[in-house]
Amino acid sequence: MRIARNILAVGALTALAAGATTAFSTTASAAPNVTPQGVCGSAYKTVNSMPIGSLGTVYLTYNSANGKNCVATIRANPGTAKNMSAYIYVPDTDEWAGDSGKYTSYAGPSYVYGKGYCVSWGGNIDNVYVSVENSNCGALKEHRVTEIR
Repeated sequence: MRIARNILAVGALTALAAGATTAFSTTASAAPNVTPQGVCGSAYKTVNSMPIGSLGTVYLTYNSANGKNCVATIRANPGTAKNMSAYIYVPDTDEWAGDSGKYTSYAGPSYVYGKGYCVSWGGNIDNVYVSVENSNCGALKEHRVTEIR
């Protein structure tokens, strides 16, 4: 009888440990620690950002080694997939890149060559859209817009 009780106790503890591991791993994966460098690459430094209300932030990053900018839209609270986008445009070269779809934590990365140029960039989460025009060039004053559709 004692052996049967020990086997039941070990089985119960194993099931409890497995359940706890599953519960904790689900929680951890539901809220990843997403950063602009995690999305664009470790060589990209954040040079500008714009909040998308309380839903998240669009980040503009730059890599001085290759002259490229990257944009990523990152949600404040990852979860159920939502419509999201990230885009960047260089008016002087007419180069643009973008990413849009239904995502759980971020949209992007979107890359363009931007060394020495003004860039326009932005993104959205759900129905909140933000854009920054003539950014990070010094010659022109940037123009920021937030729109709820």
